[in-house]
Amino acid sequence: MAAHIRRRLRKGATTTAMAAAAVAALAASQAPAATLADGSAGSGDPKAAGEDTASGETDGATGNSPYYTDLPPLVTPDKPGSSSNLPAAGSAEAGIPASVLAAYKQAEQTVATTDPSCRLPWQLLAAIGKVESGQARGGRVDANGTASPRILGPALNGQGFALIKDTDGGAYDGDAVHDRAVGPMQFIPSTWASWGQDANGDGRKDPNNIYDAALAAGRYLCANDRDLALAADLDQAVLSYNRSTEYLRTVRSWYSYYQRGTHEIPDGTGTLPSTPSTPTPSPRPGTGSGPSATPSPKPSPDKPGGKPSPGPSKPGGGGSTSPTPKPPTPKPTPPAETFGSLENAGTGPLRATAGQTFDERVSVRARNALGAPLAKVPVTFTVTGGTGTLFAGGKKTVTVRTGADGTATAPELQAGEKAGEFTVTAVAGTGRPRTLTYAATVTARQADAIARTDEKALVAAPGEKFADAVTVGATYKDAAAAGVAVTATMVKNRLGVIDNDKGPYFKDADGKPVRTLTGLTTDDEGQLRLPEIFADDNEGTYLLRLTTEGGASVVIELTVKAPEETAPEEPAETPDATETPAATKP
Repeated sequence: MAAHIRRRLRKGATTTAMAAAAVAALAASQAPAATLADGSAGSGDPKAAGEDTASGETDGATGNSPYYTDLPPLVTPDKPGSSSNLPAAGSAEAGIPASVLAAYKQAEQTVATTDPSCRLPWQLLAAIGKVESGQARGGRVDANGTASPRILGPALNGQGFALIKDTDGGAYDGDAVHDRAVGPMQFIPSTWASWGQDANGDGRKDPNNIYDAALAAGRYLCANDRDLALAADLDQAVLSYNRSTEYLRTVRSWYSYYQRGTHEIPDGTGTLPSTPSTPTPSPRPGTGSGPSATPSPKPSPDKPGGKPSPGPSKPGGGGSTSPTPKPPTPKPTPPAETFGSLENAGTGPLRATAGQTFDERVSVRARNALGAPLAKVPVTFTVTGGTGTLFAGGKKTVTVRTGADGTATAPELQAGEKAGEFTVTAVAGTGRPRTLTYAATVTARQADAIARTDEKALVAAPGEKFADAVTVGATYKDAAAAGVAVTATMVKNRLGVIDNDKGPYFKDADGKPVRTLTGLTTDDEGQLRLPEIFADDNEGTYLLRLTTEGGASVVIELTVKAPEETAPEEPAETPDATETPAATKP
């Protein structure tokens, strides 16, 4: 740590004067040629400014995609300081959309906690956001801070920009051929894969979300142990974002402007800059000075085989000819209807009770390389798992073509009888297929009530079998609950906490006594008739507890007692044969 502090003290000593001069020049002039911290203005070589990229890629965070070169007004806001207490109104250019401004400040606070030595100012993020996307196209973001529509740069196909072939399968930029800069801070997918953040806590790292993108930009700028309070480190950070000295001057100008003051404006009302810059394409082999070069003169149409017509006439000169025509500015050719990406089209949680139909249906959307919906794409949906779940019609695999809106929806899912988890996989595209996987759950059938179907007392003599069977009925929301799993257990109390080891019992398949039975299920009418119950030699009152999937339960009393002994009946008196009846006596 001591060595680290000494290094920064030495660096600060050598750059403080230049940093002060740079800030003063920028604040005063707002000119694009403002002096850089290390005096490398106009060199055109980012390495001259001591650049070190955060990711190790030669193209920086944006892949040298175009950016807005508009400069702030010469008259700066008259609100010096850190703009911590923002006025309600001010210059239109000084206004930053509310959600965008909140994202920059949140990123500054987060980085201050995790990397305080970087000293990241939110105004630097605001400057980069202004230059890259015009503050998310003037703050056109939804309630969660996600740009709507999403912000995509042109294809980085080497035609005027860096050549970066697809690295994300179109997942972020919708282009499966070349990468494109994505979102308000214009990250290329390969850089986002390393630096992406989830700053809004929604469980996703989304480059189109201003909160996620601002924090990712802050961490990227702070890489390589930079201290952004030092002018040289700040220059290196900006150049690592986009390798251009013009870009550095433009960002520096807005940074100084925002440091002088700014204010919050409603989302969607920000001022949009003019057309972004278009870097000059590199010369192609065999084309001389490149696409902008003037073509060789051709023979005049009215002089076959003659010499080329002279150039345009000068005042007072003889003859007149048309100026040599300039070649038309080449327009980028839009990609063909190339498959770009496959995304969830709003499928909700997939959950159903065994034997029931799922309320949700799996739906996906196909997009082309430009991010537009792609129709007539075959999508194959497959169910995988051991629950017995199938698509309507009893199929495990179905193929559906996307409609005009690019969506394909699978048939209804019919839950199997076995509870558990399974997956539905959607696959589309050839060569490099795109795949989406959805998790789904089958829950056991449930009952919220269970009761005996009669109230007859259940009594057996020791060592005998209960003569009457136990029959119960289960219901769910007052309807018969068919196929519900039931567990029967002999217990010592009505709470069923302690199992009983004596008294009545069932018999297993081998005829051995058991006092717990599982795997029992109600029939189609929601009823269950228990197997025979036997009594051991212990007399007394015992408890049988039945519980269902869903938490319903009932406790039934079983009585074991010997039958009551009954006294033999006395025979009726018969008259003595020798005795003469009174009526016959004389």
